[in-house]
Amino acid sequence: MKALFLSFLLIGSSITNAPALAQLMTLPEMTPLDQMPAGAYQLDKTHASVSWKVSHLGLSRYTARFTQMDAKLVMDVKDPAKSQLVVNIYPMSVTTDFPFAAETDFDQTLATGKEWFNADRFPDIRFVSKRIQVTGKNTGKVFGDLTLLGTTKPLTLDVTFNGAYRKKFLTNVPALGFSATASLKRSDWGMTSLIPLVADRVDILIEAEFDKLEEK
Repeated sequence: MKALFLSFLLIGSSITNAPALAQLMTLPEMTPLDQMPAGAYQLDKTHASVSWKVSHLGLSRYTARFTQMDAKLVMDVKDPAKSQLVVNIYPMSVTTDFPFAAETDFDQTLATGKEWFNADRFPDIRFVSKRIQVTGKNTGKVFGDLTLLGTTKPLTLDVTFNGAYRKKFLTNVPALGFSATASLKRSDWGMTSLIPLVADRVDILIEAEFDKLEEK
């Protein structure tokens, strides 16, 4: 009852103090990239996602995601093309929202199946940037190597820089935000199971925020 009473007080205060609430909820002005601190940024895992889509029988784009990952970005704010990115994704975290988990642990099958991610033998998927090309005011391409199932091959990310804050809301740390997409043929990395019923092409969608690491 006490918590409920406090909630009503907060709601009432918000209604009677609408201008203050509007000011609180206003999106702050972003910081130009060249005014951000340079150096190492770590992935904010609470605001990051890696999803993928693959055609199933040509009828739908089956969608799943990985829920555990790490990434480090060394940012050159004056010359973004000189920045560096390393990403590790853990396939044991694959999540499909399969509706009959009590009958079949489909996520486990994808994660550990030798014809799929084979995570017992290959516990991580790794991307390392090799070159960055700035293509527009807020766009670029990150050329790198993707290691999957023990095979390393080139992969290109199409990246959009969403913005930055010198002081991120609530945390007050410098932060950067990006969206990215990529496409690959899984057979290039040796994953050929059920092609063409499950398509060879996989589309990847990435959302990521990076927080500045403290200098030691």
